[in-house]
Amino acid sequence: MSSNRPSDSTADDQLDPEEERRLAAAAREANRLPELRLILLGWRWPGKSLTGNTILGREEFRLERAAEFCVKRETEVGQRKVTVVDTPGWFSAQTTPTDYQQEMVRSVTLCPPGPHAFLLVIPVGMFTETDRARIEENLALFGEDVWKHTMVVFTWAEVLKDRSIERHLRREGRDLQWVVDKCKKRYHVINNYIFGEHPQLPQLMEKVEKIVAEEGGYFTLKTDETKTPSQTPSLNLNTNSLKENRELGARPKQNGSCNSLRAMDMDPPQSLVEGVSD
Repeated sequence: MSSNRPSDSTADDQLDPEEERRLAAAAREANRLPELRLILLGWRWPGKSLTGNTILGREEFRLERAAEFCVKRETEVGQRKVTVVDTPGWFSAQTTPTDYQQEMVRSVTLCPPGPHAFLLVIPVGMFTETDRARIEENLALFGEDVWKHTMVVFTWAEVLKDRSIERHLRREGRDLQWVVDKCKKRYHVINNYIFGEHPQLPQLMEKVEKIVAEEGGYFTLKTDETKTPSQTPSLNLNTNSLKENRELGARPKQNGSCNSLRAMDMDPPQSLVEGVSD
């Protein structure tokens, strides 16, 4: 006669929280790489280079928006070598110059045998269809596989206040969600005003290691898939829009943005200054 009593095996199979933490730590250690190689991509807006400085724990990348060449820096984080390559930033309402695009592609050769991840830096703020198209245009230079190794890094997160990044993604609509989906919903939020022992860096490194584990290694540039700058799609924009927005990429929210720019000894675009009434 069969018993209707629930089996005790279910309770026995459940791990206590301490054991779960131990196994999670073991899994992280198993995925731990002796070296990490990262490439920064994004707009000519302060945030991309600042993110590189945050990872390095010191100010190595210059914050002006006119950088035209890749810059490579190395450091040690958590007893391992970390290589960070900053690339020329792009405009939102202007086609990226050909020499900038060529330099962006060259970034892959600066961290041989290939980068573990591309960090696509997007400031929290107004994100438009034009911004999405510009990302698609520039990442196409690396071939379709680049999306498998790309993670979105959100900066200027202080403007979120008490709102979660997930809620922000829903509010911004399909264009930003499209980018996150292309990156397999891999994203991270970072505060770039903390140097030294940064509480968000270990989690960022773990996410990079997870990408490497899931994709089976580092990114390799396939020359038969990459597009030359002349092959990338361009946007048809009227000249007035171009003149007004050429200095802007994905724009940070206006609350506190000018103060942040002044803190970095930079002049904010005039359109941003005029938009702040406080």
